[in-house]
Amino acid sequence: MDLKARNCLLQNREALEKDIKTSYIMDHMISDETLTLLEEEKIKAWTTQRERAAALLKIILSKDNYAYISFYNALLHEGYIHLADLLHDDIPIIFPYNGKNSMDRATSYVKTVLCEGGVPQLPMFFVTRSEQAKRIQQKLLKLKSDPGWVIVFGMAGCGKTVLAAEALRDYSLLQDCFPGGVHWVSVGKQDKAGLLMKLQNLCVRLDQDLMYSQRPPLNIEEAKDRLRLLLLRKYPRSLLVLDDIWDSWVLKAFDCNGQVLITSRDRSVADSVPGNKYEVSLESGLSHEKALEILSLYVNMEMSELPEEADSIVRECKGSPLVVSLIGALLRDFPDRWEYYLKQLQNKQFKRIRKSSSYDYEALDEAMSISVEVLREDFRDYYRDLSVLQKDVKVPSKVFCVLWDIETEEAEDKLQQFVNKSLLFCDRNGKSFYYYLHDLQLDFLTEKNRSQLQVLHKNVVQQYKKHYKQYIPSQEDCMYWYNFLAYHMASAGMHNELCALMFSLDWIKAKTELIGPAHLIHEYVEYSQILDQKDSIACENFQEFLSLNGHLLGRQPFPDIVQLGLCQPENSEVYRQAKLRARQELDKGGFYVEWVNKKSMKNLYRLVVRPHKDAVYHACFSQDRKRIASCGADKTLQVFKTESGEKLLEVKAHDDEVLCCTFSSDGEFVATCSVDKKVKVWSSRTGRLLCVFEEHTEQVNCCQFNNMNYHQLQLATCSNDTCIKLWDLKKRCCRNTLFGHAGSVTHCRFSPDDKYVASCSADGTLKLWYVQSANEMKTVHIGDDFRKGDEYHDMEVLVKCCSWSSNSAIVMVAAKNNNFKKIPVSHHSTDTIQYCDFCPNSQLVAVALPHYSVEIWNIESSSKIADCRHMSGIHSVTFSSDGSLFLTSSNDQTIRVWETNKVCKSSAVVLKHNIDVLFLANEVMILAVDSSKHLKVVKSKSGHKTAVRHCQFTSNGKTVISSSDESTIQVWNWQSDECLLLEGHMESVKNFHLLKHSKLLSWSFDGTVKLWNTVTGELEKDLICHEGTIHSCAVSPDATMFSTGSADKTAKIWNLEDSSILHQLNGHKDCVRCCTFSHDSELLATGDDYGEIRVWNVLKGELLHLCSSVSVDEGESAHGGWVTDLCFSPDSKILVSSGGYIKWWNVDTGEPLQTFYTNGTNLQSLYVSSDFKVFVTVDNLGILYVLRIME
Repeated sequence: MDLKARNCLLQNREALEKDIKTSYIMDHMISDETLTLLEEEKIKAWTTQRERAAALLKIILSKDNYAYISFYNALLHEGYIHLADLLHDDIPIIFPYNGKNSMDRATSYVKTVLCEGGVPQLPMFFVTRSEQAKRIQQKLLKLKSDPGWVIVFGMAGCGKTVLAAEALRDYSLLQDCFPGGVHWVSVGKQDKAGLLMKLQNLCVRLDQDLMYSQRPPLNIEEAKDRLRLLLLRKYPRSLLVLDDIWDSWVLKAFDCNGQVLITSRDRSVADSVPGNKYEVSLESGLSHEKALEILSLYVNMEMSELPEEADSIVRECKGSPLVVSLIGALLRDFPDRWEYYLKQLQNKQFKRIRKSSSYDYEALDEAMSISVEVLREDFRDYYRDLSVLQKDVKVPSKVFCVLWDIETEEAEDKLQQFVNKSLLFCDRNGKSFYYYLHDLQLDFLTEKNRSQLQVLHKNVVQQYKKHYKQYIPSQEDCMYWYNFLAYHMASAGMHNELCALMFSLDWIKAKTELIGPAHLIHEYVEYSQILDQKDSIACENFQEFLSLNGHLLGRQPFPDIVQLGLCQPENSEVYRQAKLRARQELDKGGFYVEWVNKKSMKNLYRLVVRPHKDAVYHACFSQDRKRIASCGADKTLQVFKTESGEKLLEVKAHDDEVLCCTFSSDGEFVATCSVDKKVKVWSSRTGRLLCVFEEHTEQVNCCQFNNMNYHQLQLATCSNDTCIKLWDLKKRCCRNTLFGHAGSVTHCRFSPDDKYVASCSADGTLKLWYVQSANEMKTVHIGDDFRKGDEYHDMEVLVKCCSWSSNSAIVMVAAKNNNFKKIPVSHHSTDTIQYCDFCPNSQLVAVALPHYSVEIWNIESSSKIADCRHMSGIHSVTFSSDGSLFLTSSNDQTIRVWETNKVCKSSAVVLKHNIDVLFLANEVMILAVDSSKHLKVVKSKSGHKTAVRHCQFTSNGKTVISSSDESTIQVWNWQSDECLLLEGHMESVKNFHLLKHSKLLSWSFDGTVKLWNTVTGELEKDLICHEGTIHSCAVSPDATMFSTGSADKTAKIWNLEDSSILHQLNGHKDCVRCCTFSHDSELLATGDDYGEIRVWNVLKGELLHLCSSVSVDEGESAHGGWVTDLCFSPDSKILVSSGGYIKWWNVDTGEPLQTFYTNGTNLQSLYVSSDFKVFVTVDNLGILYVLRIME
């Protein structure tokens, strides 16, 4: 020991001997290996506390610097701060090579490296498991030259952490393989906030001199980049140890292309990260001799002196390290209770709630019983309260403060008692403590206290109500209540309180803002029996509201849930509460609109989810219809619940876009195929990668499991390499390759009886193959059906997809080319087919079209039954196994679940975008074009039919102005059927505007603006305004100016009388789609395709405000797409805009007042009444919206 350190101990010897209690100090020093068990016995032999302290100091003075440091740390840990302060200034500095010989130097080096890296000390009572530690070391040696992962996995309590720490205590391993050091991180199960905290702490620890940054990273991606930089530049060839990894997404955050050792219960946790992987599987129990050795250390006896009961205890608990350690700790306090504890293990019988392959239930249950019984009676009561917790849930200490009505510190002290006894686990996340029970501990508690569970749950709810005074917690740190309050109410039998909670729009708003809608939908399903008894209609109202709006409630910025509620049917409980809340908010200056004609709109879908961040290419049901798998352009595989949309699994599946996914018939596996040429098979429950097939040489377009042969599980795949392959999942190899197509194979399917495989190709053929022999059965040249006329003789046909009827007798084929599609019902149109599927139990066929819609056809009657739509192009449509549901996937990033019967019974009228509106005294008259391009007067008794592009009423409502694709404008008296044709534009008329005195202003793709006399048909002015297409034109209310917006990203203000330019307005980032003047002609608003709105001073041509949202989800524009139309309120205080949806803006601040989310998107025109109270538009689904501002 350094002379300075030794003198410090001697100078403060009296104070140290007087105050310290040696028992716990010695425990720490034994753990640090600076004090031996024999030395501990010598110290204990002294009678008084002071004599024992003096003996301890005498031994320390005879040791080295490590003993001094260990003693100092023990004082700090046990609360002797004032004594530690006396030793602080003289702490010796340890150098790796200050020993007398090579062995001393090696030991010193290992201690220094592990201490600096935060590697935990070995347990106080520790037996080496050299064989398993050596296996870990052998795998670590493989990381010497290349980065990679060593995964140490095994069941809970098998000693993963201890063995990892033991394996690292090797001089040659550290010196040769990891000269940059070791960095240990105890990870545990984390949410994103907890993970960020772990990463921040690690970065701070590695960059204490602030060489690479002056602040901690602000998000996970930044932390990952920082960590990669530090390990590469500052700590090259170092080992990162991640202890207790639970989730693959957490592991990805530490993927820094370095050397990593992880411990986990989940063998597949590292499947999602790239790089070399080396696995070490740990045995669940100790050998009989090792277990006895641990017991002998706890009771300080030689193994030969242990009683017979010791052998029986080890046999009864099957050598579980956790159980042996727990029993050993109890025997250390009560060394005469060998027979008692053995009887407890032998006689206690617990009902097994469920069997798990991950845990040894018998041993842990029995050890639990012993541990609980030695608690004080009051602590047994506290521990009994934990019976109401859920499995795998970490509960913050704040919840226990509420439950026990005590201060945070007192609650943490009580909980620490359970942690110390191994009855509870604790994770620290920053300054907060989170507590959780092992599954088997919870099984034990719930079984033991089964008769009291309802009372215990009721106490939880009552304490919650007492603390918060209402059902909505005021702090975000009480996420536990949002997740589990309904569970406690249902378990307590508090049905009235549960219904009041679940039928509260306030609760829905608070919960969905924090955790999204999926968990709420799950609760409506979970507690449906209770909720239906109270009010089945209200339960249906709320569940439908969440199911149909879930894709909106999961986005940022979070939509106004009251406004969404106002879109529900007027007899809905959701609407009633929303209207009540809206009226309350109106008194505070709120802004809400009502959907006046919503009775005409019926939602045909059952659930809408938005699991992906890009286009969804395919989605399918599991055989039992309870789960949906989906994949898409974001390269991920997702699995979620059909009822609620609750995410069950997310896997980064491939290195490129994932084109198809499919469930096996038993639902245990999911296969995916990708542009990266690979086919992968995953566990549908855990997301573990089971096998990878890489024999295709080009992108793999489709994959499908066979239907019935569980013992001969096969997978069919097809590719652009012209081949179909049949894979044997049991042998994990290709069973057969089917050759014969001359072009890319786009789709393949097993017949329902698994005897045949159908494949279709870009070569224009459908081929049928025998599964057993892999021989070709038949080839059908689909293209011949398209070439029966001279007009189509040279047409190239691509066969897109195929589908079998339920009896395997019919194959439906969908073929596409530039102009036509064909299905067996001989239907033709100018759309192309993306996908098709037979309904399993009927003659229905679903056909997905690229432009928003799915059509349902009856194969027998050759008639279209119904159609339904997305907001963007559709990639696939798939029926459930019973045909009651079908799902669609789309470019709009959503998956929609539809009820087949509801869709087939629908008779909704679908309108085109282009409408005109006349606001009369007591009604709104709407001129619209339907899906057949027929002109209709909505809410009127008469109408005329013609193909039109735009249409508009004159002010008296008697004349309709319409434009067509042939660059003409018609002035049409729809009552007398008289028509005047205005000709002059060189390209299609973009739109037109009616002026006073029978004047009309039109603008076109040809870049010109023309002024017409609608009575005589005379062209009065012809102006070339822009180099590009003119998308919009507006006339000032005082009729002195007009403005134009163009594809050249500029807007211009013109003098209407002499046609001179007044201002050119620059600054837009994309083409200017729309423009409008304020009613006083002092302001001009312009909107562009970037989703931004600019408000200008007309007199000066200066920009006043930029209207945009504060935060935008997934990089989406502030307006959800192009801004297509604008209108000022009469007082110029409010601006309304249309685009992806409808928004109202505060003109003075540029902030949004309200957003109305339409069912579809791409709103092209918005019509506003003169009093700014009524708004009319049509979305891309053909749904008409008549909205009114609430007053």
